[in-house]
Amino acid sequence: MDDASTTTTLTVGIIGDGFMQPDFFERSVSKRLAGQSVSYRHMTLDWPLKVQSTKHDPELPIAEFVGRPEDYFDFISDLDILITHLAPLTSKSFDHAPKLKIVAVSRGGPVNIEMPAARARGITVINTPGRNASAVAEFTVASLLAETRNLIRGHLSVASGEFRREFYHFDHTGPELGELTVGIVGYGDIGTRVARLLQPFGCKILVADPFKELTDEDRAAGIEKVAFDDLLAHSDVVTLHPRVTPQTKGMIGRAQIEAMKPGAYIVNTTRGQVLDYAALYDALVSGHIRGAALDTFDPEPPPADWPLLKLPNVTLSPHIAGASRYSIIKAADMIAEDIGRILEGRAPLYPTK
Repeated sequence: MDDASTTTTLTVGIIGDGFMQPDFFERSVSKRLAGQSVSYRHMTLDWPLKVQSTKHDPELPIAEFVGRPEDYFDFISDLDILITHLAPLTSKSFDHAPKLKIVAVSRGGPVNIEMPAARARGITVINTPGRNASAVAEFTVASLLAETRNLIRGHLSVASGEFRREFYHFDHTGPELGELTVGIVGYGDIGTRVARLLQPFGCKILVADPFKELTDEDRAAGIEKVAFDDLLAHSDVVTLHPRVTPQTKGMIGRAQIEAMKPGAYIVNTTRGQVLDYAALYDALVSGHIRGAALDTFDPEPPPADWPLLKLPNVTLSPHIAGASRYSIIKAADMIAEDIGRILEGRAPLYPTK
């Protein structure tokens, strides 16, 4: 019997969408598994254009997914490996996928996977931490510049046929970044990149994160780790980058906003649940907070008649900080490398615990 007749063909299913497109993952996996016999199957969801992800369903022990678990039972039934972005996988899903050994989730955490059920069946779950960290960090700095320097308001004025000269009046001009003390709440992959991007502008950087210590490089660059309350009191800009946990939900509430420097700015490119938007609205109206740049909301999307959306001192975007082309390529390469390592009997670089 020749080698070809004894080769086992792996069946890889890829459930992508309009952002995480399946072709990118097939190309990366094919390159990493060159020489192996692999069969690919694709499904592309109508997200983000036609359907929204579900943030929470009390009936299911997962979050932020598209569709229902049963929508994917047939697709996953004979897979060895599944790559997904937003498809929900529960215990019943695994009952319908007896051959499944690897699940790869192209996001920072596998919130759409019932992890205890995967572990119980010996399924290895990997994900892509930091795949969009650079994208979010760049967007954070861009949002801060847009808000402080009237970029969007200036654009809208010219586009509407009004060449509004008040933006050159001293009372309406904003600061340069080099003047500012920027407080970074959460110093993980994104927070550290924000700090690196801001350093050439001459910003003073403060960091609050109970789980991270500064490196020698951080200290040499003048970055200071301070208590959360001190960061709020001394920062001209507070930019939010913590993971959403029971401890961080609502961590910037009315008391914390009132403790901030008068005339400070808030930037939120993490999840909306960390910030009290009603309190922020009051502070923006009173002028205690001079401006805010917001990419995420609670609820999301925000209601069209939400008063915060009508304020002149906010810069808004529809949760797109992580939406860069490179983040897709990086996620695909991270997943491909880990699939290759697992098949070679080595530990993955990005296991989900």
